Amino acid sequence: MSYKKWLLVATAIFAVGLLLGLIVPSGASELLFEGVISNLEELGGSLAQSSIFTFAFIFIKNAVAVLTSFILSPIRCLVPVLSLTVNGWIISFVASTIAQETSVGFVVSGLLPHGIVEIPALIIAQAAALSFGTMAIQALVKREKRGLLVPSLKSNFRYVLIAIALLLPAAAIETYLTPLLLNMQ
Repeated sequence: MSYKKWLLVATAIFAVGLLLGLIVPSGASELLFEGVISNLEELGGSLAQSSIFTFAFIFIKNAVAVLTSFILSPIRCLVPVLSLTVNGWIISFVASTIAQETSVGFVVSGLLPHGIVEIPALIIAQAAALSFGTMAIQALVKREKRGLLVPSLKSNFRYVLIAIALLLPAAAIETYLTPLLLNMQ
């Protein structure tokens, strides 16, 4: 399957996650993501706004997540699928919850500036992970596919590097621009 098709698959999986965040009752989502949300709140309070440390932390956290997903993708592609689904779910759940408590403008100010770069980076990286993971699984099962494994690794890892490069401006926007926009709300 071509990489473009993997981009569509990754986008569809992310969209399922977004939909889950909107249709699963908020109590169930809160229960499911209770630890994640409390960790995010705690982390947000401990990181200094607009600091180089915050920028580095956000970038490294996202880059490690993308690389881990790629490395673990041969395990039935579970990590990329979970990454896309859970990220979409959390984004839509948190966005809808915050929109109800504050305003849609506040959510847009908090998500759109860095999300317009970070979400495509996530989808690009996870599409590469799905593509490589699928090829690795096929190579385990079919001998004739084994010769395609290294070229698939090289080709897909380039997309991961592109995604990581996109995570740099996303982290900068999230660190330096988003707080300014949120303070204007």
